[in-house]
Amino acid sequence: MPESIWSLTAAAEPAPADAALLRRISTHLAGIAAAHVRVRRPEVFGTAHGVSDTAVRTKSTPTDPVTVVDTETEQLIRDELARLRPADHILGEEGGGDLGAAGDEEVVWVVDPIDGTVNFLYGIPAYAVSVAAVRGGRPVAGAVADVAASTLYAAGAGLGASRIGPDGTDTPLRCNPVRSARLALVATGFGYAVPRRTRQAAYVAELLPHVRDIRRIGAAALDLCMVAEGRVDAHYEHGLNPWDWAAGALIAAEAGARLRLPPMATTGAEGELVVAAAPGIGDELFELLDRLGVSAAIPQS
Repeated sequence: MPESIWSLTAAAEPAPADAALLRRISTHLAGIAAAHVRVRRPEVFGTAHGVSDTAVRTKSTPTDPVTVVDTETEQLIRDELARLRPADHILGEEGGGDLGAAGDEEVVWVVDPIDGTVNFLYGIPAYAVSVAAVRGGRPVAGAVADVAASTLYAAGAGLGASRIGPDGTDTPLRCNPVRSARLALVATGFGYAVPRRTRQAAYVAELLPHVRDIRRIGAAALDLCMVAEGRVDAHYEHGLNPWDWAAGALIAAEAGARLRLPPMATTGAEGELVVAAAPGIGDELFELLDRLGVSAAIPQS
């Protein structure tokens, strides 16, 4: 399985000259987008679970929703980037874009307006806005906003990672010092198509006897930040798109995590595996995933 060099050595590399600036911009974008999502959810959904037919549609399968708030929020980010960074490129979950259209020295903003849309739809407080600045296929800066908690996670390449609380307190992040996979709390997620979900469920059954326990939060960007914060010890998931992991993976890496990542241009349909693990269990967990067959891709069928 391919491993991204930046994710394994980020802490030892010098920070790019504009990493701090791009971190500030990504944090700003995630913050204003999260504020919009917080305002719009009660307006669209009200106090009941029923919503209008125009508020929600589906994408890859009938169980893969997108709401009007997803599209509004991505447009808000695009509009702000047009004002702040008009020469930059954008790849968004809802509005698309092309990573290959940018040169190696150009910035591409990789945006997920609501990661965890099913949680958002049901009112489960685990959904996020994810914004990353990518150059040459590598995240340079990124921010993930935990919308319901009014909390921001942010990182710049070579600058470390931190959590910014609702009161503005900035707390540096470090992964847990766990040393054995058997003591690891591991997060994962599932795709929407039945064939992929079926294999993912089988892999959970294979992995569960070897770890402390499994958690399924429902938002990969938050899972990766939870690795950085030490609220879980690892996260693995097949079939993520770049907008699902670009910011969160950098945050985890800057907090000390070991990562295995596909190339940035890899689509979710290819089914490659993303893994982030606390450094003390990285090698052991990677070997375990290899031995159980979990490292193999699960292409969308």
